[in-house]
Amino acid sequence: MEYQVRDARLTDIERVSELIQRADPAWTEARISVAADLLRQLLYMPSASVMVALEGRQIEGVAILSLRPSVAARGLVGTIDLLAIEPALAAGGPVEALLKEIIRSARNKGCVAVETVPATEPSVRSAMERLGFAPAADRLSLSLSAARVAVG
Repeated sequence: MEYQVRDARLTDIERVSELIQRADPAWTEARISVAADLLRQLLYMPSASVMVALEGRQIEGVAILSLRPSVAARGLVGTIDLLAIEPALAAGGPVEALLKEIIRSARNKGCVAVETVPATEPSVRSAMERLGFAPAADRLSLSLSAARVAVG
């Protein structure tokens, strides 16, 4: 099946939010509401790309790329922050089309690398491997809203 991939529009946010929630039940109503507000902002940021995959007029997938400068990588690094596919399509869905467009966007924005967390879905993992994604060093993360260390 051929999917059209394009930049998300403001009018897509409600459908994108619903898709994200269907794709991963861990997204609660409160969490998806906050995410929708952030998605609206990301549409206008040059350091981010929000892409949707469509079959006809139906949104079947979404991918979000965010950019960060990295001295260690010697340039900008694109991070696939979110990849959500309509659950009924996960195995044969628009994963590869979205990933190719995210990679193209990252190149156009001057990125030297694209990173993401390892996919748990086998079909997504194999699509990533076909496109050249390979395991890399793990990173640690600290949630600043949950940090136990007082700074300042």
